[in-house]
Amino acid sequence: MATNIGIWIDKMKAYVVSINGADKSVEVVNSDVENYHPGGGSRSKTKWGPQDVVQDSKYTEREKHQLKRYFDEIVRKLQNADAVALFGPADTNLKLAKYIELHYKSLASKIRGVEKADSMTENQLMALITDYYKP
Repeated sequence: MATNIGIWIDKMKAYVVSINGADKSVEVVNSDVENYHPGGGSRSKTKWGPQDVVQDSKYTEREKHQLKRYFDEIVRKLQNADAVALFGPADTNLKLAKYIELHYKSLASKIRGVEKADSMTENQLMALITDYYKP
């Protein structure tokens, strides 16, 4: 029987739902991605004085490496998948789809869809993915 997998993902965690006939399971993958919000920098006391510079590139580079490790961990859960659907509230699901297309060509052909989905409970998530794969 085919194993269909649905993933609800954001930057903090991913829910990997496997459906194989009547068997359903949920696995949670937590990410190490830091939640970084750059401050505006501080001004000196003098008018038109120097400002502190925030090194955004350093943080975006670190986030890129953290996302790569996160995505690799998720992909390990997809090894026996026959079909994969990606859901999520922001663009992390799109980033994961692009990452799979670039680095895992054989798995990329199994992606059936990438869709927006707000945060939901585990039961709502199970229902969403079960409905997605109904014939």
